Amino acid sequence: MLSSAILLGPQRHVPIVREAVAALVARDDRRPLAAVTAGWEERESEDQELREHVQRPVVNLEVWGRVERIFERDRDLLLAMRERHDRLRAVQELYRLRLGGLIEPMRELMRRAGDEALLAPEREDAMAMVKVLDEQHQRRVAAIHAEFEDRHRPGERAAVQRERRDLQRWLASSSCLLVAGGHVSVLLHRLRLFDLFGLYGDRPVIAWSAGAMVLTERIVLFHDDPPQGSAHAEVMEAGFGLVRGLVALPHARHRLQTGDAERVQLMAQRFAPAVCALLDKGARLDWRAGRWQPAPGTRQLTTAGGTAEVGT
Repeated sequence: MLSSAILLGPQRHVPIVREAVAALVARDDRRPLAAVTAGWEERESEDQELREHVQRPVVNLEVWGRVERIFERDRDLLLAMRERHDRLRAVQELYRLRLGGLIEPMRELMRRAGDEALLAPEREDAMAMVKVLDEQHQRRVAAIHAEFEDRHRPGERAAVQRERRDLQRWLASSSCLLVAGGHVSVLLHRLRLFDLFGLYGDRPVIAWSAGAMVLTERIVLFHDDPPQGSAHAEVMEAGFGLVRGLVALPHARHRLQTGDAERVQLMAQRFAPAVCALLDKGARLDWRAGRWQPAPGTRQLTTAGGTAEVGT
């Protein structure tokens, strides 16, 4: 677990990374900031706006590109990771199928009026079933990763070790690690391949959007009105668990119907006691010594079906 980290909302229109860096790195510390933009995939190197914004030296760790080089040298690992991806997608689809069969009755129970002495225990049991399914799915995904690690030993492969050594050198000379957003599963799995946070150690981290999600204990995919697919929030898998007690919900303004009390209540209760934090533009949560210190205006979903500032 990290001693200090700052989680932010999306940075495209209201960037506040510079202020976050100033809170964790002394002004006269001229060591470079190490940046991970792997979630941007092919656009990984397009970091000029970030460099201009932070006004400090930045070293892009090129995590996405390093994995592409590994795939060129180690085709067996590429095929193994594709196979794992297919298994993860299949197990997610099966989980989604079961989840829909639990969420819809749960929502109907929340709508129903009548004798609360009868309805309350039914709602409680229905919610417990949803939580159990989420936990089962997270364990099944973890088992797929464990089998992959045991069978293919990615950390022992020459191509991976070569890149890890270089990453370790850059990380050792950096003042702070920046983790940008983008494609959350690409970001998570490529960071995991290098055990990048293990290389970096307990030092300051600033992360936003999908980057914030991967730091948490559990990654939740959500969209109340998606262009395609399910509208039910889904657990994807465990994050790195470097910060605790929080479900990161980036771009919540565009993805959540926070005016729908039933939806909000269900989601907040489902992931309680974790805080469902709305990481919209301008949002900021500081993690210091095992506690959250939210910036004013940073909001969360409430179990009563509304939103409130984090910590209130």
